[in-house]
Amino acid sequence: MAEELPETPETADEEPVKQRKNGLYPGVSDELAENMKSGWADTELRDLEPIPQAAETAARRAALSARFPGERLVIPAGNLKTRSNDTEYPFRASVEYAYLTGNQTEDGVLVMEPTADGHKETVYLLPRSNRENGEFWLDGQGELWVGRRHSLTEAEKRYGIPASDVRELAGALREATGPVRVVRGYDAGIEAALTDKVTAERDEELRVFLSEMRLVKDDFEIGELQKAVDSTVRGFEDVVKVLDKAEATSERYIEGTFFLRARVEGNDVGYGSICAAGPHACTLHWVRNDGPVRSGDLLLLDAGVETHTYYTADVTRTLPVNGRYTELQKKIYDAVYDAQEAGIAAVKPGAKYRDFHDAAQHVLAERLVEWGLVEGPVERVLELGLQRRWTLHGTGHMLGMDVHDCAAARTETYVDGTLEPGMVLTVEPGLYFQADDLTVPEEYRGIGVRIEDDILVTEDGNRNLSSALPRRSDEVEAWMAGLKG
Repeated sequence: MAEELPETPETADEEPVKQRKNGLYPGVSDELAENMKSGWADTELRDLEPIPQAAETAARRAALSARFPGERLVIPAGNLKTRSNDTEYPFRASVEYAYLTGNQTEDGVLVMEPTADGHKETVYLLPRSNRENGEFWLDGQGELWVGRRHSLTEAEKRYGIPASDVRELAGALREATGPVRVVRGYDAGIEAALTDKVTAERDEELRVFLSEMRLVKDDFEIGELQKAVDSTVRGFEDVVKVLDKAEATSERYIEGTFFLRARVEGNDVGYGSICAAGPHACTLHWVRNDGPVRSGDLLLLDAGVETHTYYTADVTRTLPVNGRYTELQKKIYDAVYDAQEAGIAAVKPGAKYRDFHDAAQHVLAERLVEWGLVEGPVERVLELGLQRRWTLHGTGHMLGMDVHDCAAARTETYVDGTLEPGMVLTVEPGLYFQADDLTVPEEYRGIGVRIEDDILVTEDGNRNLSSALPRRSDEVEAWMAGLKG
């Protein structure tokens, strides 16, 4: 990784560029600084088209404007976060900002200023790097180091929103008058500029509204979620084809294999992939992925590709590493499959959100009683929640630009709400028998099974977006055998 050149006072614009303590160059000569100002081609892009979701983002901003008339609304993208010393984590814009603009660049801020008939919208962005003062090659975030940015004119064409220099925004916000709301937690500088103008309660109302807006997906979002799922299916196929290499190494081979598909076809993985072999399958969020992969064990793979527009899939399959379930593995797997079938059948418009969870839990409780692992009757087990020792988690969640989407929505509109066409949620029951659980027979211990699919609520029921991945145990075995060839 190359080192940045140090800056000299003569090349500074407003603030000196931070100098690396142990850089190899002590300074910049006047002659070099002058030389770097000129001789560069005009790279302005003049034939840009609006982003594909421009109409949808405009409609979302209109709905936001209608909800908060007469108030200034400030929605930041966020800033780069340091990973170590002078390296940063890959940037991902805040969901609220990306949902309303389609833009994904760091430091961006959407500001909606109240007018007599709605709001005036401006997206504040970093402009092209300044070549006159040397910023583009001396600053660690200059375009020579991190790549070209869109000019403000280009940004206006792409996002359909007037664009201005974000470096001027904090000062303008300090002088702002009238009611203001800001989405907190992403940009400390913007929040500091508004510290005497906002309240936590009013800002939370803004965050909640933006979260609830995403409960029902539009056609663009559903299309992106299907893209994410389709890439995820191919990622699962990739993994099955290299299970022999994973056996020779570790769970990390599985993680790396799926990540390659995510980066080639999408933006990234939507969350840390869970590549849990053997007893690790009983750890719900096993993301260390450093354990062995053994023939005869199960592999619980919970992973999702994130598209370039931030929509993520979230799919789980529990696969026999050697391609064949043992009798006990199949018994447990089939119980989870039956529970998922009951849960999916309960997903339909007008149903309560909780219905699919209750349906799946009922099946699992029945099997646990049937196997003699918990004393019935089933209704007693469910009333006391005794099945939760082995089922552990809820049966699903909303899905979208966050893997656990709409998390800030009010309980009455989410968990206690009613399903509507356009909602997308996961259905993912599981059974987990911990390796140290002395309440179950020894042969059960260390077996964990989860099956998860992404379900769209339709006008007449539901559609399984991830149906291309086999779920039934015999179909899984046949699918794996076909891929291994």
